[in-house]
Amino acid sequence: MADGGRMKGVQGAGGGSGDEEEGNEEARQELELALSLGRRGWHLPPRQEPAPRSLNWTAVLPEWNPDAAGSSQGAERALGGQSISSLGFRDMLGGILDGPHAGGSVEVGWDNLDEEDEDRDLQNKRLRVRRFGEESPLHSGASATPFGSESSFLPISDECVHLKLSRFPEHELEFGLSLFPNDGSESPRDANNEQVDNAENSGGRNSEDVGIRMDLSDDLLHLIFSFLGQKDLCRAGVTCKQWRSASVHDDFWKCLKFENTRISLQNFVNICRRYPSVTELNLHGVINAETLVLEAIMFLRHLKTLTMGKGQLGEAFFLALAECPLLTALTVTDASLGSGIQEVTVNHDGLRELHILKCRALRISVRCSELQILSLRRTGMAHVSLNSPQLLELDFQSCHKLSDNAIRQAATACPLLAKLDMSSCSCVTDETLRDIASSCPSLSVLDASNCPNISFESVRLPMLIDLRLLSCEGITSASMAAIAYSRLLEALQLDNCSLLTSVSLDLPHLKNISLVHLRKFADLNLRSPLLSYVKVSRCSALHRVSITSTTLQKLVLQKQESLSSLSLQCHNLIDVDLSDCESLTNAICEVFSDGGGCPMLRSLILDNCESLSIVELNSSSLACLSLAGCRSMTFLRLSCPNLQHVNLDGCDHLQSAAFCPVGLESLNLGICPKLSVLRIEAPNMSILELKGCGVLSEASINCPRLTSLDASFCSQLVDDSLTRMAEACPLIEYLILSSCLSIGIDGLSSLHCLHKLTLLDLSYTFLVNLKPVFNSCPQLKVLKLSACKYLSDSSLDALYREGALPLLVELDLSYTSIGQNAIEDLLACCTNLVNVNLNGCTNFQELVCGSDDSSSVDMAVDFCSPSSSPIKSEEISERSGRLLEVLSCTGCPNIKKVVIPSIANFLHLSKINLNLSTNLKEVDLTCSNLFMLNLSNCSSLEVLKLDCPRLTNLQLLACTMLQEEELESAISLCRALEILNVHSCPKINALDFGRLRLICPSLMRIQSSLIS
Repeated sequence: MADGGRMKGVQGAGGGSGDEEEGNEEARQELELALSLGRRGWHLPPRQEPAPRSLNWTAVLPEWNPDAAGSSQGAERALGGQSISSLGFRDMLGGILDGPHAGGSVEVGWDNLDEEDEDRDLQNKRLRVRRFGEESPLHSGASATPFGSESSFLPISDECVHLKLSRFPEHELEFGLSLFPNDGSESPRDANNEQVDNAENSGGRNSEDVGIRMDLSDDLLHLIFSFLGQKDLCRAGVTCKQWRSASVHDDFWKCLKFENTRISLQNFVNICRRYPSVTELNLHGVINAETLVLEAIMFLRHLKTLTMGKGQLGEAFFLALAECPLLTALTVTDASLGSGIQEVTVNHDGLRELHILKCRALRISVRCSELQILSLRRTGMAHVSLNSPQLLELDFQSCHKLSDNAIRQAATACPLLAKLDMSSCSCVTDETLRDIASSCPSLSVLDASNCPNISFESVRLPMLIDLRLLSCEGITSASMAAIAYSRLLEALQLDNCSLLTSVSLDLPHLKNISLVHLRKFADLNLRSPLLSYVKVSRCSALHRVSITSTTLQKLVLQKQESLSSLSLQCHNLIDVDLSDCESLTNAICEVFSDGGGCPMLRSLILDNCESLSIVELNSSSLACLSLAGCRSMTFLRLSCPNLQHVNLDGCDHLQSAAFCPVGLESLNLGICPKLSVLRIEAPNMSILELKGCGVLSEASINCPRLTSLDASFCSQLVDDSLTRMAEACPLIEYLILSSCLSIGIDGLSSLHCLHKLTLLDLSYTFLVNLKPVFNSCPQLKVLKLSACKYLSDSSLDALYREGALPLLVELDLSYTSIGQNAIEDLLACCTNLVNVNLNGCTNFQELVCGSDDSSSVDMAVDFCSPSSSPIKSEEISERSGRLLEVLSCTGCPNIKKVVIPSIANFLHLSKINLNLSTNLKEVDLTCSNLFMLNLSNCSSLEVLKLDCPRLTNLQLLACTMLQEEELESAISLCRALEILNVHSCPKINALDFGRLRLICPSLMRIQSSLIS
């Protein structure tokens, strides 16, 4: 082994055979475990081998792997994924100096370590991290000792110690193990163990350039190591002597956890000898754990907690526990106790906690005078004897072999018993419970779940606090009298008691009660000022509930199909969920209104309560209400000034609704198609949706902060209602009256009250005269008149002749009867328009823009009133250009020609959509900013001329008449074109696509059905 802790293989002179390697691999695993436990020494059993041969120390190392350098993961990869325990520095090097060797065994320790050298090293708190390739002073020289002094090695049998680590990368070991104290007394050495000049060794750089120094005091290091586990401590201990000394401090080794760890007897004994102050020991899953404890028991006199399991524990083990006078807790899990024919006795004067879990024994006797907690959960035994007068907690859960008499004798022998768990002990009877109640007056926690033979009648437990009677078939309504005798009861569980029909309890301290899956349960009456949690679920027969409590804050009674009567006196109740209670009647509203017993209620859920027809709530505290799925509700009246959220999804039959007053900020009544009368007083509401209320005829809306109103498809909404809304809601900005067929001139004239109105949607109406709109809404920016069939050219005269709506930027005239002249005048005169929709206009025949537009522009300005000219000067662009950006003419069947020359001054036009214009034959565009042109399904298109230097997307889908020569000429001036769609264009040859790319080098994607 090299100096400084570098690990090398130890092989015999002649090498080893395959059988030897197999045995040596097992020895190596045992050695690594011994070295990683921070123990004092290690020992391997002797083997009968031939006479020792001379040792040959070698290191066969593969190619350097920088990713794995210095890491334990890299070592694992070098060994084929096999985990390697961390090697303590003291363990690796301690016994190499001196030590007796006999019988082929090697005992390695550090008892003979030079004390002066170790003390001197502990005062050096500075570490030097060396760069790759730099030789450590302590690593050079074949004859140097691990601590810098030279010493001769004693001959060691390679059959006994065979560390075959030939697969470890050399640089990985150098990086991982070269962090040693740097006291400045040594210099690097060359291959002949001679000193080399520092400047030469470092490549001309001083030592400060290649080293990183850090100071860690002993106290700080101790604090850092206190956060590490044992395995991490072992890894840290190989760094240097200071870290080694800090990692083996007794403070870090008071708790030894060897769970499911392979460890030899000698290793375990040495560890216990090295750390006599161990207070906690875990040997669960360790082979021959009993033998380990028996051999090392003399060194465990400070042990307080012991954990055993998965093995055989005989009588000798329990007798040996007396050697640990400070032992207070013993846990044995999944073990076989005793010989199987004799009684197992646990006798210890200081033991306080004893847990024997899932064990197998014939009889168990516990004689511990100070024992307070005893758990025999799931232990198979026929009898148990207790002599523990101080016992407070006893657990017999799932001890199926224990008889009723055995449980009675064990429990009654503990007069101070406060907690008893005998759940799943099916043989327990009421007689046993009565005897326990008389012998254990302090019993406060009792779990008798899954005990079918108990009814709890005539059982008196006055000190009981927690009672669990789950799945007890004998519990009936008569049992409630005995339970009511426990006046201190705080928690009660009665789940799955199939014969229980009613519960009536008046307990001043009851806090929690659980009633789940009670098939015959019909009546619940609880009176408790401290009741804070009630769980009632899957009680299909429950029809009446009465609860009185001053602390209950949440009540959930979901899916109680038969519940029809509810009485609550809960002054702090906040949340109530009565979802799917199909039998609830209209009287439930009185419970949750002011004066009904729930003055602090904030959230109420009545989803799918299909028996509710009239809901009237008057609550000053209610903030959230859900009535989703109440299909029978026809009348709703809410007077809840703090109401902020209401859900009416699925209330299909609601006819009349009043929200006066409410604190709602938004309301959606579009899912109430039968609503005819509506009244709203909401001072904070900003958004109101009435979309789909087709029979709404009377609406009184008083929302002074309302900004958005959607009344689409309210075909019965009349002018009077619209007038009242406009007067009461002056801040409306977005008004949608699409398909409001009953709105007329009077209603539109009332819009003059809406000084902030910017969007007006009058689509699908029968309007003929738009003057009320032009006169009442001068600030309008968006006007939608889609499918207004009765509009004529004269209806829009005010727009392009009188300069009405000077701020208008978007106009939708889709599917109207507007003629060719009106469209031309609009595009020529309304230069402030940004988005124009002319989809489906059958009277639109051609779009030809010429130089004569300037006179039209002047005419539009001349007709503007003086008062509007300042506004126009801010919003309209200069006369030499137009602001139009998007022109959509989809589905105009009669348009034949579109010509936009450069003199038309459409400087901002960026998108034109002429899709489905089947009669369009000629397109001639000169638009400097156009980037998207859609001519798809223009089956008659023959002439295409484009001078659009910024065009990037050209759609020519199904342009069946377009020739490829015309296409080449069109795209020759489109220097930015990237996407071209000629799918289903039969006259465009797939072989000419190369020419298209030559003509337009910017083309990146061509879409065509002809491309294979």
